[in-house]
Amino acid sequence: MRIALDAMGGDHAPREVVKGAVAAARELGIDVVLVGRNGTLESELRNLHGDLPIIDASEVVGFDESPVKAVRAKRDSSVVVGMNLLKRGDVSAFVSAGNSGAVVTAALLTLGRVEGIERPALGFLFPPPWPSVLFLDVGANVDCKPSHLVQFAQMGSVYMERLLQVERPRIGLLSNGEEDSKGNRLVREGHSLLKESNLNFIGNVEGKDVVKGTVDVVVTDGFTGNVVLKANEGFSESMLLSLRQKLASRLYFKVAAFFLEPALRSFTKKLEYSEYGGAPLLGVNGNVVVAHGRSDATAIKNAIFIAKQAEEQGMVEAMQKGMT
Repeated sequence: MRIALDAMGGDHAPREVVKGAVAAARELGIDVVLVGRNGTLESELRNLHGDLPIIDASEVVGFDESPVKAVRAKRDSSVVVGMNLLKRGDVSAFVSAGNSGAVVTAALLTLGRVEGIERPALGFLFPPPWPSVLFLDVGANVDCKPSHLVQFAQMGSVYMERLLQVERPRIGLLSNGEEDSKGNRLVREGHSLLKESNLNFIGNVEGKDVVKGTVDVVVTDGFTGNVVLKANEGFSESMLLSLRQKLASRLYFKVAAFFLEPALRSFTKKLEYSEYGGAPLLGVNGNVVVAHGRSDATAIKNAIFIAKQAEEQGMVEAMQKGMT
């Protein structure tokens, strides 16, 4: 198994990205292929005493560029080159922390959609200590139709059932209230369609239910999902900062922190976005993982691990069989 990594994508690329790739190879034994500017990546590898293969890509898609225009114009970008490696079967998965819109666009144009899927979705699986809840879409589709929400629910159900062995996954639709009448037009119409489907749809859920385990899959549009995920990230970071400041402010807090440190370290580690790794892109004919744009080396390493798991668990095959 070889995993291609967009070494030029992300706020901290290429240094942190290459560092994460080297860590994945050394600590996890994963065969990683770097995609990007050859000279730049060779220099980074020398500094880390690393030895990973490089596939040269002379162009980079910036975060401020139009995804469709950039993918079509920059055929030698690290995103497009990496996606072509996956299309040809030279690698088993592709990981990028770059322009997520460009990654989704390149996946659609290069790999194509799973039969029966109108729009792919980014699915975020909350890590322990939270219950295993799949939250989608978290950014692939800003504007959605009610039918898209149903397909997100179908993909989420397949993912949880076939990859995590959850029998008849419970589906919830994110809304501003549990009542059937709550929500905007998209939510209300999506609710009606989900109610008529053969999915195990239990109804609307609120934001507080996303990580409580009330349901196994929470469905929403990509705009709302991305906002909720980043709000959760901001809350976690603020909570960690406040906790650290409080424990360092008084002597007796410092004494308490000394004894509580192992437990606190374990808990706070689970709140760090770097531990999440990335979100698999569900609904395309290939294993694609989109990592956080701010990913450091740890986040990149974990995103590569998620890509490895997707291939080992047969994510694409599960989607292809489950959606037919």
